[in-house]
Amino acid sequence: MTDTLPPQAAEPVPGAAADSPKKLARSLGVVGGTLLTLSCVTPASSLFVIVPDLFADLGTYTLMAIAIGSVICIAVAFCYSELGTLVPSAGGEYAMVGTLAGKFAGWLVFIQSLIVVMIVPSLIAMGTADYLEPIIHVDPRIAGAVVMLAATVAGLLDLRANAWITGIFLVLEVIACAVVSFLGFSHGERGASSLLHGTVADASGSVSGVGFAAILAAMGTALFVTQGFSTAIYLSEELENPRKNVARTVLWTLGLSCAIILVPVAAITMGAPDLQTLSAGNISELVIGWSNTGVGTFISLCIALAIVNAGIVMVIQNSRVLFASGRDKAWPEPVNKAFGTLNKFSAPWISTLAVGIPGAALCFVGQDLLTNITGVAVAALYLLVAVGALFSRRHHHKDAPAWRQPLWPVLPVLVIVALGYTLTQLDTTALLWTLAITVAASLYWLFYLRPRQESRWIITLPEDERV
Repeated sequence: MTDTLPPQAAEPVPGAAADSPKKLARSLGVVGGTLLTLSCVTPASSLFVIVPDLFADLGTYTLMAIAIGSVICIAVAFCYSELGTLVPSAGGEYAMVGTLAGKFAGWLVFIQSLIVVMIVPSLIAMGTADYLEPIIHVDPRIAGAVVMLAATVAGLLDLRANAWITGIFLVLEVIACAVVSFLGFSHGERGASSLLHGTVADASGSVSGVGFAAILAAMGTALFVTQGFSTAIYLSEELENPRKNVARTVLWTLGLSCAIILVPVAAITMGAPDLQTLSAGNISELVIGWSNTGVGTFISLCIALAIVNAGIVMVIQNSRVLFASGRDKAWPEPVNKAFGTLNKFSAPWISTLAVGIPGAALCFVGQDLLTNITGVAVAALYLLVAVGALFSRRHHHKDAPAWRQPLWPVLPVLVIVALGYTLTQLDTTALLWTLAITVAASLYWLFYLRPRQESRWIITLPEDERV
């Protein structure tokens, strides 16, 4: 069990200590939170960037792989929903696990989330250049840096305003997915039964069968298609009535993202003119073949906007992690004070800059290793959250008012087993880098944080007057 402190109001009150923990303003309902969280899933970018790789490997079995991945994500989402309502903090995973399983476990979770915080936004942002190609040719590194800086500026604004900005972009994403669905179904070349029979074609047109083992091998990619629902946890301190709305936001986001992605995948599978074209996975060319270049250009621009949208949401989400770490005194005092500083919009502006500016710089670094390291960190993060879920009904947490997942503890155990196996299959170099970072962080804990437990790494829980 870890020590906790309730944060004070964001505005200083007479007699309050200057270094009192600050609280983010509760300004989001389920709709606003779902818009921001669904934008982090970026269903259009998943459909056009990630799904084509699955078409190349699985052909007509792509839909089945994503459906299986979605079922696994439901178990993960249940863990997040229970822990997020039990511990509704901007610290997200580290606050949840640290409160339930102890400070050191929370610190390990924080390090994995910090790796993701610093790498993922730039990886996503660099994809913008490919989809601006119909209008302008730009270096992916420059495009990524510009997107990161623009997302940083947006992250400094009021969160409610950002919900509207990302909501507008999200509408364009959904329109793009709807257009693809309509075109695919209206040019049907094969029946729905083809979705239950795995076949794939290589570049020469040679057709081969796809077995269930191939689906398992591609499950890491399939899981990534609908990930992003965890953003609701980072926003939980700004959600109204978090004991109810965190779970609603997480589950609504997962359900909507699955629908937005699965329907177009079915349409593409059934509407591709031949198996070789389907396996090539070039959805833009399929759209042009079904319609014209104008529609294809529109779809490409929608994807570019989806990536910008994801950048904004990720900067917002990730700045909350740094804000919470400063408020919880994870660093030397000058750093803590900086990360915990709010601007007039109640946005943690220094934490936002600390995410966005390095993210822009990372766009000029080689990306392959960073991508693999991120994959390891995400798998480790989800695994540790599932471990935290096993502690969610011990001691006084057992009777605390919170949303409770069904089939506990079976689902968390299954998640732990599945992700533990996944980690053994990932890139060795990335595993070693992530392990080295984790060992270094553990030494920081051992020699700096642990001897100062009375004044450092005190996980702050927001006061919830509705409980």
